[in-house]
Amino acid sequence: MNTDALRKATPEEQFEEVTRGTVDIQVPEELKKKLQRSYDTGKPLVIKAGFDPSRPDLHLGHSLLLTRMRRFQDFGHTVVFLIGDFTALIGDPTGRNATRPALTRDEVKANAETYKQQVFKVLDADKTLVRFNSTWLDALGTEGMIRLAARYSVQRMLERDDFKKRFRENVSISLHEFMYPLLQGYDSVALKSDVELGATDQLFNLLVGRQLMKEEGLEPQVIMTGPILEGLNAKLVDGKIVGDKMSKSLDNYVGIDEPPETIFGKLMSITDDLMWRYLELLSAKTLKELAEMRAKVQGGELHPMTVKKDFAREMAVRFHGEDGGRKAVEAWDNLKKEAPQASLELVEVSLAGAEKQLLFKLLPETKLVASATKAREAMAQGSVRVNGEKVTDLKAEYGAGEYTVQVGKARTDKPNSVRLKLT
Repeated sequence: MNTDALRKATPEEQFEEVTRGTVDIQVPEELKKKLQRSYDTGKPLVIKAGFDPSRPDLHLGHSLLLTRMRRFQDFGHTVVFLIGDFTALIGDPTGRNATRPALTRDEVKANAETYKQQVFKVLDADKTLVRFNSTWLDALGTEGMIRLAARYSVQRMLERDDFKKRFRENVSISLHEFMYPLLQGYDSVALKSDVELGATDQLFNLLVGRQLMKEEGLEPQVIMTGPILEGLNAKLVDGKIVGDKMSKSLDNYVGIDEPPETIFGKLMSITDDLMWRYLELLSAKTLKELAEMRAKVQGGELHPMTVKKDFAREMAVRFHGEDGGRKAVEAWDNLKKEAPQASLELVEVSLAGAEKQLLFKLLPETKLVASATKAREAMAQGSVRVNGEKVTDLKAEYGAGEYTVQVGKARTDKPNSVRLKLT
């Protein structure tokens, strides 16, 4: 029992850090009481988060949950990394408009091994309990499953938005899918968890666990849901970060297993606004430290590029160690030092007799943007540079000559600059 860790921060300070960036807490006052009791008695809380090994690799979006788990861990609490090897055989129906294809036990086992390799890039392996829910769910047997199914009505299950939508649209819902929330909820009973963490789309499943614990006469777990991380191309719109969620299929992700240079380069490409969002959700820096940094940036004492570079290094170190972080920074610095002109792709465009052409009409020719509309958007966001100078004027024109054109932040992993020759 690490009493020193439990008491290195007050319950109030712990609450502030472990709840940062949360979407929903059920119930805040209960969490405060649990943290105070832990502080007074020296007994750590049991923090549970479940992961169904339905795919073999993880990206930065998946690490949000791991980051919150690590914050609890750093305060001395017991973190249970629960691998849903049993529930993965069903497949989480959350957010699905069709029944998931079933996985075999061999597929689940293989995916679970890759999870174990990746998660300890965030969690402290020596302080993490790894459990498999097949341990108690296999033991339930047929009678136990029937008794568990009797706990919830079909009507209550259809309160779930995804089930409700599929039922309304006459899309098939298999009976075994109704079991998933109950089995996940039973995990909380088996572990006697004090807190369960999950993404915002998991709220229904987590609430089932809370209810089952009450019915078993156990102190109900506190539920904490976090946001779904926006991808690298998200931007600030009307004071709010807007964009697709981080996804490999959308190529807007940072993979945990990607080389440190790639992680660093991708994170250097995000906007300054998105940088603060990522810092709040992913950085190990405290909220107080982040507030001080932001004040210095706003006061002109600290350049946002310095903050971003420090964050990109932090993530490279998190997933690849100090040596990986050092190599990532060196690769970036070397890229910035090199004269890029000679290595950039040359794109030649004819002005067809005209003296000049509007920049937003020229940009699609470089393949750096897909269309003139996208070019205008990029210019309006301040993402376009010509010969190193930011160009936001949609009336900007260029005549015969050679120019270095860049869209977005400089990256080590994906070229986003060309030499544009107008003739």
